[in-house]
Amino acid sequence: MKSLTSPVPLFLGGMLMLFASCGAPAEDATATDAATSAAPVAGQSAVVDELSKPTVVGVAVKSPDHKTLVAAVQHIKYEDVLSNAGPFTVYAPTDAAFNALPAGTLDELLKPENKDKLQDILEYHVAVGVFQPEKMTNGRKLNMANLKDTQFAVAEDGTVTINGAKVLGTAEAANGLVVVIDKVLLPPQ
Repeated sequence: MKSLTSPVPLFLGGMLMLFASCGAPAEDATATDAATSAAPVAGQSAVVDELSKPTVVGVAVKSPDHKTLVAAVQHIKYEDVLSNAGPFTVYAPTDAAFNALPAGTLDELLKPENKDKLQDILEYHVAVGVFQPEKMTNGRKLNMANLKDTQFAVAEDGTVTINGAKVLGTAEAANGLVVVIDKVLLPPQ
């Protein structure tokens, strides 16, 4: 039979007492928690990583042709969502595509009361997963983040379109793929 004075239980008991005595007093922890919770916390999009590929948001931010898209994503505060692990395929309309919308449309969408409508439109440009345009087939449907379907068409010359928007190119990202398109995709009503 083992004695309760064996060195193992004494050692473990001593270690527990040592760890307990090293902790901060409860009132200090509460003060620290209160100070921390009052400070704004930056999300995933604030992570600086110069060694890895940029995220889909980082690709768009670095593009001189996607200022409007980036502003819209920031307006609805989706930069952190789209900076997460994904993978995502973002169908990214160029600034020219946004400029082709009827006059005043973009200004109207950026009004606070139209935030839900803008969110629906932007979610219609995001698919969960990586979908290479060259692997799409004519008539293939793809469900987007707003739970509405888009449809691909592939011309005889290999040109790929999504809901009539021509694919202009792609850029790989750390968390997916950015597919540059020449039109803004508008979800069905």
